[in-house]
Amino acid sequence: MARIKIAYLGGGSTRAPGTMASFMHQGENFDGSEFVLIDLDPDRLEVVKTITEKMARAKGLDITVTATTDRREGVRDVDAVLSSFRPGGFEARALDERIPLKHGVIGQETQGPGGLMMSLRSVHVMRGLCEDLAAVAPRARIFNYTNPVNIVSQAVSENSGIPIVSFCEGPMCFPPVIARAAGLDPDLLVTKMAGVNHNCWSTEATYDGEDAIALLRERWEQIKDTPAGDVHGRRALHLAVTMGSIPSDYFLYYYFREDRLRELRHAPTTRAEDILSEVPDYWAHYREQAASDAPRLDPARSRGGIHELELAIDAMSAYYNDTGARLPFNVPNTGAFLPGFDESTVVEVWGTVDAKGFHPEEQSPLPHSVRGITLALAEYQILAARAGWDGGPDDAVRAMAANPLVPSLPVAEALYAEMAVAQRAWLPERLLP
Repeated sequence: MARIKIAYLGGGSTRAPGTMASFMHQGENFDGSEFVLIDLDPDRLEVVKTITEKMARAKGLDITVTATTDRREGVRDVDAVLSSFRPGGFEARALDERIPLKHGVIGQETQGPGGLMMSLRSVHVMRGLCEDLAAVAPRARIFNYTNPVNIVSQAVSENSGIPIVSFCEGPMCFPPVIARAAGLDPDLLVTKMAGVNHNCWSTEATYDGEDAIALLRERWEQIKDTPAGDVHGRRALHLAVTMGSIPSDYFLYYYFREDRLRELRHAPTTRAEDILSEVPDYWAHYREQAASDAPRLDPARSRGGIHELELAIDAMSAYYNDTGARLPFNVPNTGAFLPGFDESTVVEVWGTVDAKGFHPEEQSPLPHSVRGITLALAEYQILAARAGWDGGPDDAVRAMAANPLVPSLPVAEALYAEMAVAQRAWLPERLLP
C-alpha cells in the first residue's frame, strides 16, 4: 500500500469533507500516509481536519492530517498534490454566469466567457503552485480537479516540467443520460469517449453487444413527438442520433444555444447564486459532524454528496499501488494517440494507470460530424492556457473571440472588458484592461 505525503490544495472547500471521506473510504490503500490540507480559511481547514482525523480513527487507520494556509510550506516534500480549488469562490462563479447573459451570451462555469475567466483565475494560482513545487517538492505530481481541468493541464504541461494529469467523471456520466432518455438500461451501454474535457464524444458505442447508435435512432423515432420526459436527456439523445455519436452534456450549450440562453435568462437565479445560498448549511452540517465522535456526512447537506473527487483518488491509488486500473484522464496527446489533434494538446481519453504512469488506449478518430467543433474548442483551450499563464488583455480577448459560444469580436471585447474589471481582485495585474 502507498505510504505517501499528499497535499490537498482546496482542503477547506465545500467539497473537501466529501473528498476526505472518499480517501478514508479507501483508507487501506493509503494507510501510513500524511495529508496536508491547504486553503485560505483556517477555521474551515480545522473543521475538515477534525472530520478526517475522526474518520481515520474510526477505521483504525494510521493517517496523519495537518492543515495550513501557507501553500509553499504545505507542499514541502510532498509526493502528490490533489488540486481542487475555486479561485474567487462562488462569488466569482456568479459573475461568470451572470455578466455574459447581459450580452446575450450563455454564462457557464467551464464553457464560453465564464469558462475563460475561470481558467485565467485558476491558471494564475497554478503557476504559483508550480513555482512552489519546483522549489520545495521536486518529485511531486499534480492530480488535478481544478476547473477548467483541460485548460489548467494545458497551461502546466506547456510551461512546466511538473507532471500533471487532470480528471473528470464526464466520460462515465454522459452515456447513462442518453440511455435513460431512450428508455434503455445504462449498464448495457458501453462506450469509449474522447475529445477535450467537458467536450468529448463517443468513438465506440455498443448496447448489449450491438450497435448502440442504430438502437438509439429507433428509440428516438418512437419518442421524438411526445412532449413528456426530461428535456435535458431528450436533447442529448436528439444530438446523439443526429451526429452519430454520444455527446458530452456540455455540447447542449452549443447545439441548443438559443434554447439554453433563453432558459438561463429567464431563471431567477444562476447556479452559483443557488449554491451560495446553500453554503451556510453545508458548513453548519460539517461543524456538527466535526463535533461528533463518529462523523457521518449527510449527502443532502454536503456539497456534491459524500464521495468527492473519487476518480483522482482512484488514480492516485492506481499509480502509487501499481494496480493497472482503467480510468478516463486528461493528458497531452504525445505520440498523437488521438488522431487529428496536435501532440501538445491535452485530450481526454480512457487508459490504464500503473506505477509507470498513465497509458492511453489506442483511439479511433472522432467522427467527421463532430470533429470540427471539438478541434475548435481544443484550439481555444490552447489560447486560454497561454493567456492565463503569461498573457495580457489582448491574449485573453483573442481566446474569448475563439470560443464558439462568443458570436463576434466586439462582443468578445465588451465581455472581457466588463468581466476582467469585475474580477480584478482575483486576476494578475497583467490581465487587467
